[in-house]
Amino acid sequence: MAGPSAPLPALSRRGLQVGALALAASLAVSLLAQLPGWRQVELTGFDYLSTLSPPPVPADAPVIVAIDESSFAELQRQWPWPRSLHARLVESLRAAGAKAIGLDIIFAEPSADPAADAALAAALGPDVVLAGDETLIETPQADQVVRVEPLPEFTERGARAGIASIVLDGDGTLRRLPRYDDGFARVLAETAGITVAAPAAGTLIQAFGPARTLPTVSYYQALDPAEFLPEGTFRDRVVIVGLSMQSAPTAESGGADAYSTSWTRRSGRLVSGAEIQATVLSNLASGLAIRSAPGWLGVASTLAAALLAAFAVWRGTGWWTGAIVLAAVAVMALAGYLLIREGGIFVPVFAPAAAFVLVAAGQAGVDYAAERRARRAITRAFSQYLSPVLVERLAADPSQLKLGGERRTLSILFCDVRGFTTISEQMKSEPERLTRLINRLLGPLSQVVLDRGGTIDKYIGDCIMAFWNAPLDDPDHAVHAVDAALAMIGALDELNRDLAAEAASEGRTHLPLHVGIGINTGDCVVGNMGSEFRFDYSALGDAVNLASRLEGQTKVYGVPLLIGAATARLVGDRHTVAEIDSVRVKGKNDAETVSTVLPTADADALATHAALIADARAGRAGPGDRRVDELQLRLPWLADFYDGLRERLARPAGSA
Repeated sequence: MAGPSAPLPALSRRGLQVGALALAASLAVSLLAQLPGWRQVELTGFDYLSTLSPPPVPADAPVIVAIDESSFAELQRQWPWPRSLHARLVESLRAAGAKAIGLDIIFAEPSADPAADAALAAALGPDVVLAGDETLIETPQADQVVRVEPLPEFTERGARAGIASIVLDGDGTLRRLPRYDDGFARVLAETAGITVAAPAAGTLIQAFGPARTLPTVSYYQALDPAEFLPEGTFRDRVVIVGLSMQSAPTAESGGADAYSTSWTRRSGRLVSGAEIQATVLSNLASGLAIRSAPGWLGVASTLAAALLAAFAVWRGTGWWTGAIVLAAVAVMALAGYLLIREGGIFVPVFAPAAAFVLVAAGQAGVDYAAERRARRAITRAFSQYLSPVLVERLAADPSQLKLGGERRTLSILFCDVRGFTTISEQMKSEPERLTRLINRLLGPLSQVVLDRGGTIDKYIGDCIMAFWNAPLDDPDHAVHAVDAALAMIGALDELNRDLAAEAASEGRTHLPLHVGIGINTGDCVVGNMGSEFRFDYSALGDAVNLASRLEGQTKVYGVPLLIGAATARLVGDRHTVAEIDSVRVKGKNDAETVSTVLPTADADALATHAALIADARAGRAGPGDRRVDELQLRLPWLADFYDGLRERLARPAGSA
């Protein structure tokens, strides 16, 4: 078990980080949700969700008698109309079977015609509700409530008064049920014998549609329903009379006794006060009004959304995070819609959605910053060893890199310049020139390694150590190492030509540069090695030691390149491999078959070479073997090797 100071696993640390982010995001959003502007955004969401698929208009919804353009045209009267006309309407509606009549018209003062007032008073009765008004006047000194009631003579006959005032939200939209105990719609419902409960604070109105969605007839038609309307239009129905223009005014133009509702977001049209009162009554009577969720439920949903987002990004973020966010927001909107439609409750969705987005986006930002730091670290660490293409691959996908050491099969190359000590001795008085020379030498050789996907381990004076198949996988690592070796030899030939031309132009003698290259393939441990103060990405193992020994043996055998048996097996179908000898190198007990790679060779010459090597190893070849001279001509790449072989064959058996 890890001690108290043991570091937390990566996933545990990330879990704590994401959890803290979720709690901070939910707290921040919950606090912001208390601001008026935020609440307004939530209510805008309610507008769209509650009108997405509204319920049908109740079958017993009030009938609206509209004081509209058609009525003005038919009656040929200017507003206000004589109250005797309203008396005729009340008597006509009562005769047509209306069980309750609501006049959404305020009769607070006597008219110019006392006879008309008397006619209206005579027509009123307990089945009629008259509109009243209540206004709050705010001044620096005090707040004053002004209440306007119908004339007493109109209520003495049994007619009741109901406050038709409504309360608009901060954006001028009507969304909430009026809470007056004697509200117009509540009193009208009671008059019609409909039992309704007092709405809770903040109860929201379920709109049924845009303007003129509820059943509506014109005022002039209601005056003579037998002539203009189907039979039974008003029988046992609640009737509300008020201004309601057929061409609903727009939100921009405004209108008399017309208001913005949740449907105005979609239609752009205002709804008449009479239709609003009918909608309020239908909400109360049918139980369709929508309760506002308590504050704690909004906080809980915000916290739940933040924790859900934390779970979604706990293991990582990527391109899919955006898709998850979009899907989560869509699900929250759908849940909000279903809660309104099926549960009759409005739970704000903007705050939970914002919390989810904040956690997901915040963690994505943290991950992006961490990835950028990791990419910069990888670029800095490996730009000295790898080609820019490989560094970019590592930076784009750090998972390909396992730091700290791992076991891998590598192809290791050692390249050393022959005779460089002599050249250095000659230039000991010209250190700048020697530095330029070694840079000109190591530059193209290093570029060859990088161009073929190799990793430069280190420079040891004029020697280069490189390997393939780490840190990135390279299935053809042995082939690429041999390709690099042959290209190094070619690059050195080109450099020698340039140096010879420069020496000739300066009247100096040029000493040609030669290299010896050893390549071996085998299992190694590779990774960042060193101390906390300095480390290198390097490889260790017996295969590395053998590659170094092979490089040293190139001087003995007179060939520029020697490869181990494992490398020879891996490149045999891509390169021409010629066995050189079976030797026991320093530090190894078992003999190792060493080979070289020829740029070109015909099959017959290779067969002759293989036979000669086998005979020499078995003691069947002598110093005068004609095959040595023949092969020296046919395989000029091995000319120096055959000179050495001739000398070895001339030695007495058993001599060193």
